[in-house]
Amino acid sequence: MTLKEYLEGVRYTTGLSEAQLEGIQASSVTNDSRQVRGGSIFVCIRGGKFDGHEKAADALAAGAAAVVAERDLGLPRQILVESTRGAYAVLCGNHFGNPARRLKLVGVTGTSGKTTVTFLIKSILQQAGKKVGLMGTIHNEIEGMEFPAKHTTPDPYQLHAMLARMAEAGCEYAVMEASSHALDQHRLDGCVFEAGVFTNFSQDHLDYHGTMENYFAAKKKLFSIARTAVVNLDDPKGEELAKELGPGVITFSVARDDATLTARNISSTVRGSSFLIVGEQIIERTRVAMPGRFSVSNAMAAAAACYALGLAPEDIAKGLAACPGVPGRAEVIPTGTGYTVIRDFAHAAEELEQIITTLRPYKGAGRMITLFGCAGDRDRTKREKMGEVAAKYSDLVILTSDNPRSEDEGQIIRDTKPGLDKFKTPYRIIPDRYEAIAWALENAREGDILLLAGKGHEDYQVLADETICFDEKALVQQLLEGKNRA
Repeated sequence: MTLKEYLEGVRYTTGLSEAQLEGIQASSVTNDSRQVRGGSIFVCIRGGKFDGHEKAADALAAGAAAVVAERDLGLPRQILVESTRGAYAVLCGNHFGNPARRLKLVGVTGTSGKTTVTFLIKSILQQAGKKVGLMGTIHNEIEGMEFPAKHTTPDPYQLHAMLARMAEAGCEYAVMEASSHALDQHRLDGCVFEAGVFTNFSQDHLDYHGTMENYFAAKKKLFSIARTAVVNLDDPKGEELAKELGPGVITFSVARDDATLTARNISSTVRGSSFLIVGEQIIERTRVAMPGRFSVSNAMAAAAACYALGLAPEDIAKGLAACPGVPGRAEVIPTGTGYTVIRDFAHAAEELEQIITTLRPYKGAGRMITLFGCAGDRDRTKREKMGEVAAKYSDLVILTSDNPRSEDEGQIIRDTKPGLDKFKTPYRIIPDRYEAIAWALENAREGDILLLAGKGHEDYQVLADETICFDEKALVQQLLEGKNRA
Protein backbone atom coordinates (compact mmCIF):
# COMPACT_ATOMS: atom_id res chain seq x y z
CA MET A 1 0.00 0.00 0.00
CA THR A 2 1.08 3.56 -0.56
CA LEU A 3 1.49 6.01 2.28
CA LYS A 4 -1.47 7.89 0.84
CA GLU A 5 -3.66 4.79 1.09
CA TYR A 6 -2.59 4.16 4.68
CA LEU A 7 -3.59 7.72 5.57
CA GLU A 8 -7.14 7.45 4.25
CA GLY A 9 -9.50 8.83 6.89
CA VAL A 10 -6.72 10.47 8.92
CA ARG A 11 -6.66 14.26 9.31
CA TYR A 12 -3.05 15.30 8.89
CA THR A 13 -0.58 17.89 7.68
CA THR A 14 2.76 17.14 6.07
CA GLY A 15 5.52 18.67 4.03
CA LEU A 16 5.27 15.79 1.58
CA SER A 17 3.54 16.43 -1.73
CA GLU A 18 0.62 14.33 -3.00
CA ALA A 19 2.97 12.72 -5.51
CA GLN A 20 5.38 11.79 -2.73
CA LEU A 21 2.59 10.36 -0.56
CA GLU A 22 1.44 8.24 -3.49
CA GLY A 23 5.01 7.23 -4.33
CA ILE A 24 6.10 6.03 -0.89
CA GLN A 25 5.36 2.35 -0.35
CA ALA A 26 4.54 1.20 3.18
CA SER A 27 4.16 -2.37 4.42
CA SER A 28 3.12 -2.16 8.08
CA VAL A 29 2.16 0.12 10.95
CA THR A 30 3.46 0.01 14.52
CA ASN A 31 3.68 2.10 17.67
CA ASP A 32 6.58 0.03 19.03
CA SER A 33 9.96 1.32 17.90
CA ARG A 34 11.44 -2.15 18.43
CA GLN A 35 9.11 -3.50 15.71
CA VAL A 36 10.12 -0.98 13.03
CA ARG A 37 11.25 -2.58 9.80
CA GLY A 38 11.85 -1.29 6.30
CA GLY A 39 8.53 0.15 5.08
CA SER A 40 6.97 0.52 8.54
CA ILE A 41 4.89 3.52 9.50
CA PHE A 42 5.97 4.41 13.03
CA VAL A 43 3.30 6.11 15.14
CA CYS A 44 4.65 8.14 18.08
CA ILE A 45 2.44 7.44 21.10
CA ARG A 46 2.95 9.48 24.25
CA GLY A 47 2.30 7.35 27.35
CA GLY A 48 2.68 7.77 31.08
CA LYS A 49 6.28 6.56 31.21
CA PHE A 50 7.54 6.74 27.63
CA ASP A 51 7.10 9.11 24.70
CA GLY A 52 7.40 7.50 21.28
CA HIS A 53 8.36 10.87 19.78
CA GLU A 54 11.82 10.30 21.26
CA LYS A 55 12.27 7.30 18.95
CA ALA A 56 11.03 8.90 15.73
CA ALA A 57 14.50 9.69 14.32
CA ASP A 58 15.69 6.16 15.15
CA ALA A 59 12.64 4.73 13.36
CA LEU A 60 13.48 6.63 10.18
CA ALA A 61 17.09 5.49 10.45
CA ALA A 62 15.82 1.89 10.74
CA GLY A 63 13.97 2.23 7.43
CA ALA A 64 10.53 3.51 8.43
CA ALA A 65 8.52 4.79 5.49
CA ALA A 66 7.19 7.65 7.64
CA VAL A 67 6.62 8.75 11.22
CA VAL A 68 3.30 10.00 12.55
CA ALA A 69 3.63 12.58 15.33
CA GLU A 70 1.69 15.15 17.32
CA ARG A 71 4.39 17.83 17.13
CA ASP A 72 6.91 19.02 14.58
CA LEU A 73 10.08 17.01 15.05
CA GLY A 74 11.93 18.59 12.15
CA LEU A 75 12.22 15.22 10.46
CA PRO A 76 11.74 14.20 6.83
CA ARG A 77 8.66 12.07 6.02
CA GLN A 78 6.80 13.18 9.15
CA ILE A 79 3.00 13.26 9.28
CA LEU A 80 1.48 15.57 11.88
CA VAL A 81 -1.87 14.75 13.50
CA GLU A 82 -3.86 16.02 16.47
CA SER A 83 -3.98 12.59 18.15
CA THR A 84 -1.50 9.87 17.29
CA ARG A 85 -3.62 7.36 19.22
CA GLY A 86 -6.61 8.11 17.03
CA ALA A 87 -4.49 8.07 13.88
CA TYR A 88 -2.96 4.74 14.90
CA ALA A 89 -6.41 3.16 15.16
CA VAL A 90 -7.41 4.36 11.68
CA LEU A 91 -4.06 3.31 10.19
CA CYS A 92 -4.47 -0.18 11.66
CA GLY A 93 -7.94 -0.42 10.15
CA ASN A 94 -6.57 0.58 6.75
CA HIS A 95 -3.72 -1.92 7.08
CA PHE A 96 -6.18 -4.80 7.44
CA GLY A 97 -8.54 -3.55 4.73
CA ASN A 98 -11.06 -2.05 7.17
CA PRO A 99 -12.71 -5.30 8.29
CA ALA A 100 -14.98 -3.32 10.65
CA ARG A 101 -16.86 -2.09 7.58
CA ARG A 102 -17.69 -5.68 6.62
CA LEU A 103 -19.15 -6.49 10.04
CA LYS A 104 -22.02 -5.24 12.16
CA LEU A 105 -20.35 -4.08 15.37
CA VAL A 106 -22.04 -4.16 18.78
CA GLY A 107 -20.21 -2.47 21.66
CA VAL A 108 -20.98 -2.75 25.38
CA THR A 109 -19.71 -0.28 27.97
CA GLY A 110 -20.42 0.34 31.65
CA THR A 111 -18.76 -0.33 34.99
CA SER A 112 -20.03 -3.89 35.37
CA GLY A 113 -21.91 -6.46 33.32
CA LYS A 114 -20.03 -5.93 30.05
CA THR A 115 -18.77 -9.51 29.80
CA THR A 116 -22.12 -11.07 30.69
CA VAL A 117 -24.01 -8.84 28.26
CA THR A 118 -21.67 -9.65 25.36
CA PHE A 119 -22.00 -13.38 26.02
CA LEU A 120 -25.79 -13.08 26.09
CA ILE A 121 -25.89 -11.01 22.89
CA LYS A 122 -23.73 -13.64 21.20
CA SER A 123 -26.10 -16.37 22.36
CA ILE A 124 -29.14 -14.52 21.03
CA LEU A 125 -27.55 -13.81 17.66
CA GLN A 126 -26.44 -17.42 17.29
CA GLN A 127 -29.90 -18.65 18.23
CA ALA A 128 -31.20 -16.49 15.38
CA GLY A 129 -28.81 -18.22 12.97
CA LYS A 130 -26.18 -15.46 12.78
CA LYS A 131 -22.43 -15.98 12.67
CA VAL A 132 -20.83 -14.04 15.50
CA GLY A 133 -17.38 -13.05 16.72
CA LEU A 134 -16.76 -12.05 20.34
CA MET A 135 -14.08 -9.88 21.96
CA GLY A 136 -13.80 -9.26 25.68
CA THR A 137 -12.30 -9.84 29.08
CA ILE A 138 -12.49 -13.65 29.19
CA HIS A 139 -11.41 -14.47 25.64
CA ASN A 140 -11.88 -13.65 21.98
CA GLU A 141 -14.00 -16.09 20.01
CA ILE A 142 -14.73 -16.80 16.37
CA GLU A 143 -17.38 -19.40 15.68
CA GLY A 144 -16.45 -21.60 18.63
CA MET A 145 -12.67 -21.08 18.35
CA GLU A 146 -11.25 -19.28 21.40
CA PHE A 147 -8.24 -16.98 21.46
CA PRO A 148 -6.62 -15.48 24.57
CA ALA A 149 -7.48 -11.89 25.46
CA LYS A 150 -4.84 -9.61 26.99
CA HIS A 151 -7.06 -6.57 27.39
CA THR A 152 -10.82 -6.07 27.68
CA THR A 153 -10.65 -4.11 24.42
CA PRO A 154 -7.54 -4.94 22.37
CA ASP A 155 -4.85 -2.63 21.04
CA PRO A 156 -5.97 -1.30 17.60
CA TYR A 157 -3.59 -3.58 15.70
CA GLN A 158 -4.85 -6.71 17.51
CA LEU A 159 -8.41 -5.39 17.30
CA HIS A 160 -8.41 -5.07 13.52
CA ALA A 161 -6.43 -8.28 13.09
CA MET A 162 -9.19 -10.08 15.02
CA LEU A 163 -11.94 -8.30 13.09
CA ALA A 164 -10.25 -9.37 9.85
CA ARG A 165 -10.27 -13.00 11.01
CA MET A 166 -13.94 -12.70 11.90
CA ALA A 167 -14.79 -11.26 8.49
CA GLU A 168 -12.78 -13.96 6.72
CA ALA A 169 -14.61 -16.62 8.76
CA GLY A 170 -17.92 -15.30 7.46
CA CYS A 171 -19.09 -13.60 10.65
CA GLU A 172 -21.88 -11.09 10.23
CA TYR A 173 -21.59 -9.60 13.74
CA ALA A 174 -18.72 -8.70 16.06
CA VAL A 175 -19.73 -8.17 19.69
CA MET A 176 -17.18 -6.53 21.97
CA GLU A 177 -16.63 -4.94 25.33
CA ALA A 178 -15.71 -1.26 25.08
CA SER A 179 -13.69 -0.34 28.14
CA SER A 180 -13.28 3.22 29.38
CA HIS A 181 -9.52 2.90 28.88
CA ALA A 182 -10.01 1.89 25.24
CA LEU A 183 -12.45 4.71 24.57
CA ASP A 184 -10.23 7.28 26.25
CA GLN A 185 -7.19 6.00 24.32
CA HIS A 186 -9.00 6.15 20.96
CA ARG A 187 -8.58 2.42 20.31
CA LEU A 188 -11.98 2.30 18.62
CA ASP A 189 -11.54 5.38 16.44
CA GLY A 190 -12.63 4.68 12.87
CA CYS A 191 -15.17 2.04 13.93
CA VAL A 192 -18.91 2.57 13.60
CA PHE A 193 -21.20 0.47 15.83
CA GLU A 194 -24.67 -0.67 14.89
CA ALA A 195 -25.54 -0.54 18.59
CA GLY A 196 -23.76 0.78 21.65
CA VAL A 197 -24.94 -0.50 25.05
CA PHE A 198 -24.64 1.24 28.44
CA THR A 199 -25.04 -1.14 31.40
CA ASN A 200 -24.45 0.96 34.53
CA PHE A 201 -22.03 3.33 36.22
CA SER A 202 -20.27 3.29 39.60
CA GLN A 203 -16.81 4.01 41.00
CA ASP A 204 -13.93 2.25 39.30
CA HIS A 205 -10.64 2.99 37.54
CA LEU A 206 -10.09 6.31 39.31
CA ASP A 207 -6.39 5.41 39.41
CA TYR A 208 -6.51 6.03 35.64
CA HIS A 209 -9.30 8.56 35.04
CA GLY A 210 -8.76 10.64 38.17
CA THR A 211 -12.39 11.73 38.58
CA MET A 212 -15.83 10.23 38.13
CA GLU A 213 -16.57 12.96 35.59
CA ASN A 214 -13.64 11.90 33.42
CA TYR A 215 -14.64 8.25 33.81
CA PHE A 216 -18.21 8.91 32.65
CA ALA A 217 -17.00 11.12 29.79
CA ALA A 218 -14.89 8.21 28.55
CA LYS A 219 -17.86 5.84 28.65
CA LYS A 220 -20.02 8.29 26.70
CA LYS A 221 -17.59 8.31 23.78
CA LEU A 222 -19.01 5.00 22.57
CA PHE A 223 -22.29 6.69 21.70
CA SER A 224 -20.64 9.22 19.40
CA ILE A 225 -19.68 6.30 17.12
CA ALA A 226 -22.85 4.19 17.51
CA ARG A 227 -25.88 4.36 15.21
CA THR A 228 -28.23 3.31 18.02
CA ALA A 229 -27.83 3.76 21.77
CA VAL A 230 -29.17 1.12 24.19
CA VAL A 231 -29.30 2.47 27.74
CA ASN A 232 -30.17 1.22 31.24
CA LEU A 233 -32.97 3.47 32.48
CA ASP A 234 -32.62 2.16 36.06
CA ASP A 235 -29.15 3.65 36.44
CA PRO A 236 -29.02 7.39 37.29
CA LYS A 237 -26.21 7.99 34.81
CA GLY A 238 -28.07 5.88 32.27
CA GLU A 239 -31.15 8.04 32.68
CA GLU A 240 -28.94 11.13 32.27
CA LEU A 241 -27.34 9.66 29.16
CA ALA A 242 -30.71 8.73 27.61
CA LYS A 243 -31.97 12.31 28.06
CA GLU A 244 -28.77 13.73 26.62
CA LEU A 245 -28.88 11.49 23.55
CA GLY A 246 -32.56 12.26 22.92
CA PRO A 247 -35.03 10.52 20.56
CA GLY A 248 -34.11 7.16 19.09
CA VAL A 249 -32.56 5.72 22.26
CA ILE A 250 -33.62 2.17 23.11
CA THR A 251 -34.01 1.81 26.87
CA PHE A 252 -34.36 -1.17 29.20
CA SER A 253 -35.36 -1.60 32.81
CA VAL A 254 -36.24 -4.11 35.50
CA ALA A 255 -38.59 -1.63 37.20
CA ARG A 256 -39.85 1.14 34.92
CA ASP A 257 -42.78 0.89 32.53
CA ASP A 258 -41.54 3.84 30.45
CA ALA A 259 -38.57 1.83 29.12
CA THR A 260 -38.65 0.35 25.64
CA LEU A 261 -38.31 -3.11 27.20
CA THR A 262 -39.05 -3.96 30.83
CA ALA A 263 -38.56 -7.14 32.86
CA ARG A 264 -41.62 -8.32 34.75
CA ASN A 265 -42.55 -11.23 37.06
CA ILE A 266 -38.93 -11.85 38.04
CA SER A 267 -38.30 -15.11 39.88
CA SER A 268 -34.81 -16.12 40.97
CA THR A 269 -32.97 -19.02 42.60
CA VAL A 270 -29.28 -19.47 43.27
CA ARG A 271 -28.97 -21.18 39.87
CA GLY A 272 -30.89 -18.78 37.64
CA SER A 273 -33.67 -16.29 37.00
CA SER A 274 -36.88 -16.32 34.97
CA PHE A 275 -38.88 -13.28 33.88
CA LEU A 276 -41.06 -11.72 31.21
CA ILE A 277 -39.70 -9.33 28.57
CA VAL A 278 -42.44 -6.74 28.09
CA GLY A 279 -42.60 -4.00 25.48
CA GLU A 280 -45.02 -2.54 22.96
CA GLN A 281 -46.84 -5.59 21.57
CA ILE A 282 -44.12 -7.81 23.12
CA ILE A 283 -44.52 -10.36 25.91
CA GLU A 284 -41.94 -13.16 26.00
CA ARG A 285 -41.05 -15.42 28.91
CA THR A 286 -37.40 -16.38 29.23
CA ARG A 287 -34.70 -17.27 31.74
CA VAL A 288 -30.98 -16.87 32.30
CA ALA A 289 -28.63 -19.26 34.10
CA MET A 290 -27.56 -16.59 36.61
CA PRO A 291 -29.26 -15.41 39.79
CA GLY A 292 -30.37 -11.98 40.87
CA ARG A 293 -31.87 -8.74 39.72
CA PHE A 294 -28.56 -7.52 38.30
CA SER A 295 -28.38 -10.64 36.11
CA VAL A 296 -31.86 -9.88 34.82
CA SER A 297 -30.72 -6.31 34.11
CA ASN A 298 -27.78 -7.68 32.11
CA ALA A 299 -30.15 -9.96 30.22
CA MET A 300 -32.42 -7.02 29.44
CA ALA A 301 -29.40 -5.09 28.12
CA ALA A 302 -28.70 -7.94 25.72
CA ALA A 303 -32.38 -8.23 24.80
CA ALA A 304 -32.63 -4.49 24.09
CA ALA A 305 -29.44 -4.55 22.01
CA CYS A 306 -30.78 -7.36 19.85
CA TYR A 307 -34.17 -5.64 19.63
CA ALA A 308 -32.30 -2.59 18.30
CA LEU A 309 -30.64 -4.86 15.73
CA GLY A 310 -34.06 -5.97 14.51
CA LEU A 311 -34.21 -9.49 15.90
CA ALA A 312 -37.55 -11.14 16.60
CA PRO A 313 -38.67 -11.15 20.26
CA GLU A 314 -39.07 -14.93 20.27
CA ASP A 315 -35.46 -15.38 19.09
CA ILE A 316 -34.30 -13.00 21.81
CA ALA A 317 -36.10 -15.02 24.48
CA LYS A 318 -34.76 -18.33 23.13
CA GLY A 319 -31.23 -16.96 22.87
CA LEU A 320 -31.17 -15.82 26.49
CA ALA A 321 -32.44 -19.18 27.71
CA ALA A 322 -29.87 -21.02 25.56
CA CYS A 323 -26.87 -19.34 27.21
CA PRO A 324 -25.39 -21.77 29.78
CA GLY A 325 -23.93 -18.94 31.84
CA VAL A 326 -20.69 -16.97 31.82
CA PRO A 327 -17.43 -18.26 33.33
CA GLY A 328 -16.69 -16.54 36.60
CA ARG A 329 -19.94 -14.58 36.71
CA ALA A 330 -22.13 -15.84 39.57
CA GLU A 331 -20.86 -19.30 38.58
CA VAL A 332 -21.73 -22.24 40.81
CA ILE A 333 -18.74 -24.55 41.29
CA PRO A 334 -19.90 -28.18 41.69
CA THR A 335 -18.77 -29.50 45.09
CA GLY A 336 -20.95 -32.48 46.02
CA THR A 337 -21.20 -31.02 49.52
CA GLY A 338 -24.01 -29.58 51.62
CA TYR A 339 -22.84 -26.03 50.95
CA THR A 340 -22.65 -23.93 47.79
CA VAL A 341 -19.49 -22.36 46.34
CA ILE A 342 -19.80 -19.54 43.81
CA ARG A 343 -17.07 -17.60 42.04
CA ASP A 344 -17.66 -14.10 40.73
CA PHE A 345 -15.60 -11.30 39.21
CA ALA A 346 -16.96 -8.62 41.59
CA HIS A 347 -14.01 -6.35 42.33
CA ALA A 348 -15.68 -3.07 43.35
CA ALA A 349 -17.98 -2.20 46.25
CA GLU A 350 -21.17 -1.92 44.18
CA GLU A 351 -20.51 -5.22 42.40
CA LEU A 352 -19.71 -6.93 45.69
CA GLU A 353 -22.93 -5.64 47.23
CA GLN A 354 -24.95 -6.85 44.23
CA ILE A 355 -23.66 -10.40 44.31
CA ILE A 356 -23.75 -10.80 48.12
CA THR A 357 -27.29 -9.43 48.49
CA THR A 358 -28.39 -11.60 45.57
CA LEU A 359 -27.00 -14.78 47.13
CA ARG A 360 -27.82 -14.10 50.77
CA PRO A 361 -31.56 -14.96 50.60
CA TYR A 362 -30.72 -18.48 49.42
CA LYS A 363 -28.54 -19.43 52.40
CA GLY A 364 -31.47 -20.60 54.50
CA ALA A 365 -30.19 -21.56 57.94
CA GLY A 366 -26.61 -21.42 56.74
CA ARG A 367 -24.15 -18.53 56.57
CA MET A 368 -23.21 -16.07 53.85
CA ILE A 369 -19.41 -16.33 53.70
CA THR A 370 -17.53 -13.84 51.55
CA LEU A 371 -13.88 -14.34 50.59
CA PHE A 372 -12.33 -11.40 48.79
CA GLY A 373 -9.26 -9.23 48.33
CA CYS A 374 -8.47 -5.89 46.70
CA ALA A 375 -6.27 -5.43 43.66
CA GLY A 376 -2.85 -3.83 43.87
CA ASP A 377 -1.81 -0.86 41.72
CA ARG A 378 -5.46 0.09 41.38
CA ASP A 379 -7.82 2.62 42.95
CA ARG A 380 -7.01 2.55 46.68
CA THR A 381 -10.19 4.42 47.62
CA LYS A 382 -12.26 1.33 46.76
CA ARG A 383 -10.67 -0.85 49.41
CA GLU A 384 -12.30 0.37 52.61
CA LYS A 385 -15.67 0.52 50.81
CA MET A 386 -15.31 -3.10 49.72
CA GLY A 387 -14.49 -4.13 53.28
CA GLU A 388 -17.54 -2.27 54.56
CA VAL A 389 -19.86 -3.92 52.03
CA ALA A 390 -18.48 -7.40 52.73
CA ALA A 391 -18.95 -6.97 56.50
CA LYS A 392 -22.39 -5.38 56.20
CA TYR A 393 -23.98 -8.15 54.16
CA SER A 394 -22.04 -11.28 55.17
CA ASP A 395 -22.09 -13.54 58.21
CA LEU A 396 -18.37 -14.27 57.93
CA VAL A 397 -15.67 -12.52 55.90
CA ILE A 398 -12.29 -13.85 54.83
CA LEU A 399 -9.97 -11.06 53.73
CA THR A 400 -7.18 -12.25 51.48
CA SER A 401 -5.24 -11.11 48.40
CA ASP A 402 -6.43 -10.58 44.83
CA ASN A 403 -3.80 -9.52 42.29
CA PRO A 404 -1.37 -7.59 44.50
CA ARG A 405 0.92 -6.74 41.58
CA SER A 406 3.76 -4.50 42.80
CA GLU A 407 2.02 -3.45 46.02
CA ASP A 408 2.66 -4.92 49.45
CA GLU A 409 -0.15 -7.36 50.33
CA GLY A 410 -0.05 -6.20 53.93
CA GLN A 411 -0.65 -2.59 52.95
CA ILE A 412 -3.60 -3.54 50.74
CA ILE A 413 -5.13 -5.45 53.65
CA ARG A 414 -4.50 -2.53 56.02
CA ASP A 415 -6.30 -0.24 53.56
CA THR A 416 -9.29 -2.62 53.51
CA LYS A 417 -9.57 -3.55 57.18
CA PRO A 418 -11.17 -0.28 58.44
CA GLY A 419 -14.25 -1.11 56.40
CA LEU A 420 -14.56 -4.48 58.11
CA ASP A 421 -14.19 -2.89 61.52
CA LYS A 422 -17.30 -0.75 61.01
CA PHE A 423 -19.43 -3.84 61.74
CA LYS A 424 -19.33 -6.65 64.25
CA THR A 425 -19.23 -9.31 61.55
CA PRO A 426 -16.55 -11.89 62.37
CA TYR A 427 -13.66 -11.99 59.91
CA ARG A 428 -10.35 -13.70 59.34
CA ILE A 429 -7.33 -12.30 57.54
CA ILE A 430 -5.45 -14.93 55.52
CA PRO A 431 -3.17 -13.13 53.00
CA ASP A 432 -2.31 -16.23 50.96
CA ARG A 433 -5.37 -16.79 48.72
CA TYR A 434 -4.72 -20.53 48.38
CA GLU A 435 -4.63 -20.93 52.16
CA ALA A 436 -7.69 -18.70 52.51
CA ILE A 437 -9.76 -20.85 50.14
CA ALA A 438 -8.53 -24.04 51.81
CA TRP A 439 -9.56 -22.66 55.22
CA ALA A 440 -12.95 -21.57 53.90
CA LEU A 441 -13.70 -25.02 52.46
CA GLU A 442 -12.51 -26.72 55.63
CA ASN A 443 -14.80 -24.59 57.79
CA ALA A 444 -17.88 -24.34 55.54
CA ARG A 445 -20.98 -25.98 56.97
CA GLU A 446 -24.25 -27.43 55.70
CA GLY A 447 -26.38 -24.73 54.08
CA ASP A 448 -23.58 -22.14 53.79
CA ILE A 449 -22.98 -20.11 50.66
CA LEU A 450 -19.29 -19.42 50.06
CA LEU A 451 -18.60 -16.58 47.64
CA LEU A 452 -15.13 -16.35 46.09
CA ALA A 453 -15.11 -12.76 44.86
CA GLY A 454 -12.76 -10.80 42.66
CA LYS A 455 -11.00 -13.33 40.44
CA GLY A 456 -13.94 -14.74 38.52
CA HIS A 457 -12.80 -16.36 35.28
CA GLU A 458 -9.13 -15.53 35.81
CA ASP A 459 -6.83 -18.55 35.94
CA TYR A 460 -3.80 -16.63 37.22
CA GLN A 461 -2.65 -14.36 40.03
CA VAL A 462 -0.38 -11.37 39.41
CA LEU A 463 2.30 -11.03 42.07
CA ALA A 464 5.12 -8.52 42.39
CA ASP A 465 7.67 -10.43 40.33
CA GLU A 466 5.68 -13.15 38.58
CA THR A 467 2.29 -14.31 37.37
CA ILE A 468 1.29 -17.71 38.69
CA CYS A 469 -1.38 -20.21 37.66
CA PHE A 470 -4.41 -19.79 39.91
CA ASP A 471 -7.69 -21.27 38.70
CA GLU A 472 -10.17 -21.10 41.58
CA LYS A 473 -12.63 -23.52 40.01
CA ALA A 474 -9.95 -26.17 39.59
CA LEU A 475 -8.49 -25.32 42.99
CA VAL A 476 -11.80 -25.83 44.82
CA GLN A 477 -12.35 -29.18 43.14
CA GLN A 478 -8.76 -30.24 43.88
CA LEU A 479 -9.00 -29.27 47.55
CA LEU A 480 -12.34 -31.05 47.97
CA GLU A 481 -11.03 -34.20 46.30
CA GLY A 482 -8.08 -34.19 48.69
CA LYS A 483 -10.40 -33.65 51.62
CA ASN A 484 -12.64 -36.52 50.54
CA ARG A 485 -9.67 -38.87 50.10
CA ALA A 486 -8.49 -37.98 53.58
